[in-house]
Amino acid sequence: MKHALALLLSTLLAAPALAQTPAAPPTGNRPAGATPPVAAPRLALPETPKGAGRITGTVLDAATKKPVEFATVALLPATGERPLDGTAADERGRFVLKGLAAGAYRVQVSFLGYGVRVENVTVADGPVDLGSLLLTSTAQKLGEVTVTGERDVVETKPDRLVYNADRDLTNTGGTAADVLRKVPLISVDPDGNVELRGTSNVRVLINNKPSGIVAGSVADAMKQIPADQIKTVEVITTPGAKYDAEGTGGIINITLKKNNLEGTNGSVGVAAGTRSSNANASLNVRRGKIGLNSSASGFAFYSPNRNDLTRSVRDAQGTLVPSLRQEGDGFTIGGGGFGRLGFDYDPSKEHNFNLSVQGNLFRNQGDYDQFNQPAALPDFTRATDRAFRTQSYDASGSYTRTFEGQPKREWSVLGQHTRNRNTQRYDLDQFPGRATEGERTYREGSDNLSRNLETTLQTDYTHPFSETATLEAGAKGILRRVSSQYDVQIDPTGNSPLVRSAARSNTFDYDQDVLAAYATYGFSLSKKLTSRLGARLERTDITGRFTQGEASRFTQNYTNLLPNVSLSYQPGKPGQTVRLAYSRRIQRPQIFYLNPFINASDSLNISYGNPRLNPEFTDSYELNYTTFVKGVVLNGSVYTRRTGNAIETVRFVDEQGVQNQTFRNIGRNATYGASLFGSFKPVPLWDLSGNLNFYYVSLNSPALDVTSTAFRNSGLMYSININSSYKFAKTGDDTATPWRRGLSIQLNAGLNSPRIQLQGQQRAWAFYSMGLRKSLLQDKADLTLNADNFLQATRNLNTILETPQFTQESNNYIYLRGVRLAFNYRFGKVSTQAPKRRKGIQNDDAKQGEGGGQQ
Repeated sequence: MKHALALLLSTLLAAPALAQTPAAPPTGNRPAGATPPVAAPRLALPETPKGAGRITGTVLDAATKKPVEFATVALLPATGERPLDGTAADERGRFVLKGLAAGAYRVQVSFLGYGVRVENVTVADGPVDLGSLLLTSTAQKLGEVTVTGERDVVETKPDRLVYNADRDLTNTGGTAADVLRKVPLISVDPDGNVELRGTSNVRVLINNKPSGIVAGSVADAMKQIPADQIKTVEVITTPGAKYDAEGTGGIINITLKKNNLEGTNGSVGVAAGTRSSNANASLNVRRGKIGLNSSASGFAFYSPNRNDLTRSVRDAQGTLVPSLRQEGDGFTIGGGGFGRLGFDYDPSKEHNFNLSVQGNLFRNQGDYDQFNQPAALPDFTRATDRAFRTQSYDASGSYTRTFEGQPKREWSVLGQHTRNRNTQRYDLDQFPGRATEGERTYREGSDNLSRNLETTLQTDYTHPFSETATLEAGAKGILRRVSSQYDVQIDPTGNSPLVRSAARSNTFDYDQDVLAAYATYGFSLSKKLTSRLGARLERTDITGRFTQGEASRFTQNYTNLLPNVSLSYQPGKPGQTVRLAYSRRIQRPQIFYLNPFINASDSLNISYGNPRLNPEFTDSYELNYTTFVKGVVLNGSVYTRRTGNAIETVRFVDEQGVQNQTFRNIGRNATYGASLFGSFKPVPLWDLSGNLNFYYVSLNSPALDVTSTAFRNSGLMYSININSSYKFAKTGDDTATPWRRGLSIQLNAGLNSPRIQLQGQQRAWAFYSMGLRKSLLQDKADLTLNADNFLQATRNLNTILETPQFTQESNNYIYLRGVRLAFNYRFGKVSTQAPKRRKGIQNDDAKQGEGGGQQ
């Protein structure tokens, strides 16, 4: 590994030398505001006389001077309105029309939310550069805040879907989990577990970077990030080679709000509700070359819980015999805080330095009483006190070098260090029968301290060889240090001092070093067909150690080449794109799956990780079609995923009648699906969008051991999501009655089919929310009333397990009804300044936990 790190450092030092090669002509910087519905389509148009002439230009927002990416550019004759040729601007606002005969033409530039601009141009046998073409936004100016065009709640781009969380008022006062429930292709069950197109094997990034917040459990992490700080959620189903090995389902990138405008501005907000309450604030300052972004939030929540379980085991004759009945109820309370601080410095136009740190604190605790009726033992009750604490931080820095007149050419160096530390503690007293006090028959206490340290060093270089050919290359090193120290104390009599159990206590250390290099080459095969070819080479070295016990040390070492390819085709009509993509990815387990700590607070249902898990591999194929016609966006996909050596949850009953839940590399999974997303405006003030995803999943597993049989399960699943919003008056409409001005209403609802699992299935669930918002104080403040799942207090997350050994049904009644009132105030006077492009680290190679904070 020392030689591998030396190679990485050599690459870092060599990158500036690579950056001295000539490159392409200028384009522009990516805008931070409006994002396109589609990628660079060309128009199906009459045959144009060919020649050596060409027209180039850059489309910019007139107010911010930021590029208007994917603006439509049409070539018209000097007289007449029938287009002769056309294209769309790229992500930096740059466009080119080439192969033109000499003569007089008109260039028409347009984009949703902007006025149309037409330029007269005369072409000779050579290039004509129109320079910067400024489009004026059709939005209104509101007091001291300028709104430069309104984005749809959901937008489509060539390689991803973008959900604009800040445009959805039902998110106000909620958490990231509330936000993700409304994102197309994503499902979040009532317990907070996240799925993308039916798989929980997803990688969640925050601001394009990994975070210690999600190192342990995605479900717990999503409860900690306030919805009011989220700007967008990007869903990337087939990432390219520059991403680390993806989750089998793809990548979910949560972008937090950040303001790069000149001046001082910020916001404060507070929300009070029946399930949770929070407060948050942000402050942003920019003075010339220096910018500071900061935010902080705090939250608290309360949740009662109730569940029951029934299990039957097959005897020697194959007959199901009842073996266990459980009933439990309790409550959980918790809270915490989340904060960010960022600093950036632009010493000149071509250089940028960025430093940032973010961290969180999260606590929860609760009491839980469980009555047990095992067939082979007397009835008993366990009264358990549980406590969970976690804290993490991410510190990162980057340097980005751009080149005057060559905007596609860029070199960057980035570094990041993340740390996550969490502790789990439970103390239980066992009583005979249904009693929860009196004479104890057993006592137990347990502590688990786990840490996850991750250090990353990365460099990336982008070099354009021409207007249609670009090479991206980079190298990366990730050093992970994971540890779990668990200690169990027992008192078998219930009246003696607790004594440490050596058999159930240990310390586990896990080191994982990954060195990677990638390259992607994008080029045009024809006027309408473009391609991207990429590959990623990764070397992994793993060492695991226990401080006691047999086989206390183990190692894994492997090298993998992971290819990917995509083809994009513009059939001819405006706004159409067809994209075909393939990728192969490796996914490594994180501490949630590895932690060998045995959680035995429920002595008849225990859970633990598997430190000897191997990575899983996935081949993904996707065919995507996008069209944008007269304000209607349609995006459809057909896809398939095939995963070998998949990490699956395994449940079995041991000789003592105890159900064990752990993880093994036993799955061979295949998914075949299709999804459809659409958005349109039935009337000018009404936005309506929806998503339908249905897929067939086939799960297969060989026998776990010589005494068991193979597992097989399959079925059709689906999810539906609808989002609707209505404004009672146009923005800035002074003729509207006062109560209608600034008033809007929004509704979001979704339905998920039963979930097919390797050993059973989980019941279907639905969700819905409604929000009413009123703008106040000359549009500087908002008052929002939200209601979630208000028709019933709880939702039953029913799970049925079917195995050759046993059957089991469990009901988990989760409290989901919620009403909250939120107030937000924005302050500060700002002027506009186009921000520089920033680079960010993306560690997305490791399989993360699903939720619950159990491991």
